[in-house]
Amino acid sequence: MPTYSYKALNASGQTIKGDVEAASSDEAISKLRAQGNFLTEPPREKGVKKTKAKGGAAAATATAEQQMASFAPKKKKKGINDITFTVGKVSRKHLTQFTRQMSTLQDAGLPILRSLKILQQQQKPGLLKNTLEAVAADVEGGITLSESMNRHPKVFDRLYVNMVQAGETGGVLDVILQRLADFMEKAEKLKRRIKGAMIYPIVVVSFAVLMVTGIMIFVIPKFKKLFASFKTGLPQITIMLMNFSHWVAKEYGWAYILGSPFAIWFLLKMIGKTGPGRTMLDWIKLRIPVMGKIVSKGTVARFTRTLGTLLAAGVPILEAINITRDTCGNKMFEKAMQRVHDAIREGEGFATPLRNSRVVDSIVVNMIDVGEETGDMDKMLTKIADNYDEEVDVLVTSLVSLLEPIMIVVLGTIVGFIVLAVFLPYIKLLSTVGGGGGG
Repeated sequence: MPTYSYKALNASGQTIKGDVEAASSDEAISKLRAQGNFLTEPPREKGVKKTKAKGGAAAATATAEQQMASFAPKKKKKGINDITFTVGKVSRKHLTQFTRQMSTLQDAGLPILRSLKILQQQQKPGLLKNTLEAVAADVEGGITLSESMNRHPKVFDRLYVNMVQAGETGGVLDVILQRLADFMEKAEKLKRRIKGAMIYPIVVVSFAVLMVTGIMIFVIPKFKKLFASFKTGLPQITIMLMNFSHWVAKEYGWAYILGSPFAIWFLLKMIGKTGPGRTMLDWIKLRIPVMGKIVSKGTVARFTRTLGTLLAAGVPILEAINITRDTCGNKMFEKAMQRVHDAIREGEGFATPLRNSRVVDSIVVNMIDVGEETGDMDKMLTKIADNYDEEVDVLVTSLVSLLEPIMIVVLGTIVGFIVLAVFLPYIKLLSTVGGGGGG
C-alpha cells in the first residue's frame, strides 16, 4: 500500500509531520481528519504528497496524473470584453447573504461545485462574483472549498476559512455555514446599532458648525461696519466676536474649522498604524466616560461570540483563540487573549489568565470558568455574547439620551454668546444717548 507524507495541525494546535499508509490520497486525508488533524499548506493533491509505493508505483502515479489532467478544467483565454475590473471590497451584507444561501443549498444536498456556480451566476459583476468564479474553478480542479477560499483573504477572512474547514472536516458544512451567517448578522447588527446612535449627534453638531461659520462670514461683518459708526467703545465680548469673525472670514479660519475633523481623523489613523500608537488609542477608548463602556462591552460580545462559534464548529481551542485575538479589534483584548493562549499551551485553564488580564468583568470570567467545568464552553460564550449585546443596546440608548441635553446646552451657549455680543453695543449706545439727553 502506498505511503503518503503529510504536515498538519493536531487538536492542540501543534504542527506535526509524519507518514500514513492509504490506497489513495483521498483515503489518506480521511484517515488524518478522522484522527482530529487539520492539513496545512496543502498542494493540489489535497495536502498529501506521495513518497513511495510498492510494485508498479511509477506507472500508477503516471496514470493518476493523466486522469487528474483529463478532469482538470481547461483554461480559455479571456477577451477584452470578458475582463471585469473590481475596486473596493465585498460588503458584509452580500457576504452574509451568500453564506446563508450556500448553507441552504448544502442542506438541500447539492454538490459544492454546483452550489458555487449557481450562486456565482446570480451575483452582480464585482469582486464577489469574480472570487466565486475562481473558487468554483479551484474546487473543480480538486481543491477543497476552504483551501480555495484561503487564497482570497480580501473576501474570506481567517475566521470564515477556519469555520468552513471545520465544517468540511466534520461533514456538517451546511450547519457551520448557517452558524457563520448568524454570527455575521449579529456582529453587523451590533456595529450598525452603535453607528446609528452616533448619526444624530454628528448631524446636529455638523449643521451647527456650518451655521455658525456662515454667520461669522456673512452676518457679523455687516454688524462690524455698523458698529464702526458708533462713537462709543465696544464691549469686550463684542470685540472678541469681531476678531473671531475676521479670522474666519479674512484669514481662512473657515478652512481650519471645516478641515479640522478630517485632519484629526487622519492623524488618529496615522497614530493607529503604529503598534504603540494603536495600544495608546485603544487604552484611551476604554476609559472615555460612557463610550468606554460601550467599546469594552462591544468588544467582549464580539470576542466571546467569535470564540464560541469557532469552538462549536470544532476548531481546536488554540487555533480558535488565535483567530479571536486577531479579530477582536482592540489591542488591550489582543494582549489578554495572547496571555490566555500561552497559559493554555502550558496546561493551565482559560479563566485564570483572563481574570489576571483585568479587561473583562468578573461575571464573564466566572461564566467561562463554569463553561470549562461543564464542558459547554461554546454555549456559555454565546450566552455571554447575547447578554452583552443587550447591555450595549442599553448603553447606546443612554448615550443618546445623555448627548441630547449636552448638545442643547452647548448650542444654547454659543447662540447666547453671539446674541449678547451683538446687542450689548446697542444697549451701551442707548444708555449713552439717554444719559446725554437727561443732562
